[in-house]
Amino acid sequence: MKIKYLAHAAFLITSGNGIKIVTDPYTYSPGMGCGPINEVADIVTVSHEHGDHNNTAAVKGNPQVVKTSSKVKDIDFKAVATAHDDSGGSQRGKNNIFCFVVDGINLCHAGDLGHELTAEQFKAIGKVDVLMIPVGGFFTIDASTAAKVCDQLKPKIILSMHYKIGKSNFPIAGVDEFLKGKNNVTRLNDSELEVTASKLPSAAQIIVLKPSL
Repeated sequence: MKIKYLAHAAFLITSGNGIKIVTDPYTYSPGMGCGPINEVADIVTVSHEHGDHNNTAAVKGNPQVVKTSSKVKDIDFKAVATAHDDSGGSQRGKNNIFCFVVDGINLCHAGDLGHELTAEQFKAIGKVDVLMIPVGGFFTIDASTAAKVCDQLKPKIILSMHYKIGKSNFPIAGVDEFLKGKNNVTRLNDSELEVTASKLPSAAQIIVLKPSL
């Protein structure tokens, strides 16, 4: 399986048999610090209905859109209900964490998670091999809370997302705040990572992918 970081909270996940999944496609604006999405996919997941996460029209190929728990192309997508803020969604609404298995690898995309996980949410998520988690704060959890969520879920690979990139004018922190003081960090000069179930690290590794857009 290959995981490509597009930008913001958007990833392109390609299975061994060629199924392509795009997560949380954004509506392009110059202030984002990245370019527009121009990918072809079979499936698109949308964690919540904000314009920087639900622009399914940007994804080519007439993909099936997943917004709730669904089975598409033999992949079970489990939506775990969370909030976009730390007050039950009263400020920014609800958010779905999507959990699904591709090529024997348990993937978890946290969308715009705004709080630590409850015991019920932790149980519903289950085993996580690869966690895609926001770290920029302000609109989502910040670096400190993201670290706590990682400690809760204990993934093998942590992919940071939803942080300040390029010339973005979003009032969020860069990825360095999340990486500070951690020694399990690998920065790749590449936007894509190949992951196989038999070669997952034994302990959590933070991998910073270069946005491709």
